[in-house]
Amino acid sequence: MHLEERLGTRLLNRTSRSVSLTEPGQLYFDQIRQMLDALEEVEGAMTKTSVVPKGTLRVSAPVWAASPRFVSVLADFRDRYPEVRLDLDLTGRLINLVEEGFDLALRVSHSPGDNLIARPLATISFQYVAAPSYLNRAGPLVHLSDLSNHSLLWYHSPSFGELRRPGAEGMKLSPVLQSGNESLLHLAALQGMGLALLPTWLTSEDLKAGRLVHVLAGSGDFSVPLLCVYPSRKYLSPKVRTFIDFLSVSSPALLP
Repeated sequence: MHLEERLGTRLLNRTSRSVSLTEPGQLYFDQIRQMLDALEEVEGAMTKTSVVPKGTLRVSAPVWAASPRFVSVLADFRDRYPEVRLDLDLTGRLINLVEEGFDLALRVSHSPGDNLIARPLATISFQYVAAPSYLNRAGPLVHLSDLSNHSLLWYHSPSFGELRRPGAEGMKLSPVLQSGNESLLHLAALQGMGLALLPTWLTSEDLKAGRLVHVLAGSGDFSVPLLCVYPSRKYLSPKVRTFIDFLSVSSPALLP
């Protein structure tokens, strides 16, 4: 009650049977938790003691993190640091790390965002792919400018940005399907709905099996860094620092 009076806002929803956090209360709790984690790190450094990573680690990640490769990395991390509880948001939205109480985020982007520290983990390569059934009925596809005459399965994400390639300026693209979910676009490409611009780790097996074909090789290919971003704080809690280091070592396992 005294804290609510000092802050001028209600932090708890109180009923005769339960107590829960309000939205401001959750924000306050998340901020205080980060401060306590940082304080624990400082005290451990001052006393020369080893601080064990523990507590809840909140991570924002792209939709593709719901994949066997990434889950395998998470399982290995949990085996090594069993006192860390993982809380992942895979909505694909561009969250505000500080305001929403996240410890870090994984973003496929050239720019980490304002007031954030970025640590490169890997390079994600993108290619245009299509099913043979689509290419058999579609028109010629030789140059990047031919995209304007084709059915596109377009990936849109706030952290990914728009395609900017030499020769693509001024093109009028008309996607038949847009989504921030790479898995949906992948399945649509396999069904022959159109051309999709997808990461190579997602399509490598289909390309080998002939279910998809790589088109516009060279002119349409490009790469984007996979970044681990986190707020610019002087002291990182053990759980955050350990997870970032673990991802840096394990990042090759995320790629084919």
